[in-house]
Amino acid sequence: MTETTAEIIERVGLIPVLRAKSVAQGRAVVDAMIAGGVTIVEVTMTVPGAINLLNELRNQYSPKDLLLGSGTVTTADQAQATIDAGAEFVVSPSLHLDVVRVTKANRKISCPGALTPTEVITAWNAGADYVKIFPCSAVGGASYLKSLLAPFPHLKLIPTGGVTLQTAESFIKAGARALGVGSDLVNLAAVDAGHAETITETARAYLKLIADARN
Repeated sequence: MTETTAEIIERVGLIPVLRAKSVAQGRAVVDAMIAGGVTIVEVTMTVPGAINLLNELRNQYSPKDLLLGSGTVTTADQAQATIDAGAEFVVSPSLHLDVVRVTKANRKISCPGALTPTEVITAWNAGADYVKIFPCSAVGGASYLKSLLAPFPHLKLIPTGGVTLQTAESFIKAGARALGVGSDLVNLAAVDAGHAETITETARAYLKLIADARN
């Protein structure tokens, strides 16, 4: 039986946030992460040629080898364009109701950003499948996530912003369904220096850490 997008996100437990400077750099990072067992990537709209990169990745990898998502999506048009290019989940740094609507109309996974309890429950009630808590580390990290889940235990939260190998375990134990990870894993400098294996090793370390924390 085929896994759903949500099942893959929760099984892998990791959403690498790709903010590459070029399509070529982005592809190199994705190759390195896949070598380390991470089969999800969020291509942000801040990447020059983000739509082209999504299209290339869709053509290069089968859906079972790489789950594609789009990030930093703030308009309905962007949401539709990234979905047309292969995004199966759509992430925003903030709450845009029109983005949630377009994502759900296309039967894709919606993950808007929110921070305060009011924003978080508003996003959830608008139809979000997950709520990205951003910037989570700036307001207390894992303890803040745990505090949000106390009155809202049914929410599916993905902390992003300052998630590292040092903090990942505490976020999982606080109730995170998955982790949004940026530069700690998506190491552009390593790729530029010809050391893509650094990303591969970090990807493996994250997956092991998540598995251990869940056990």
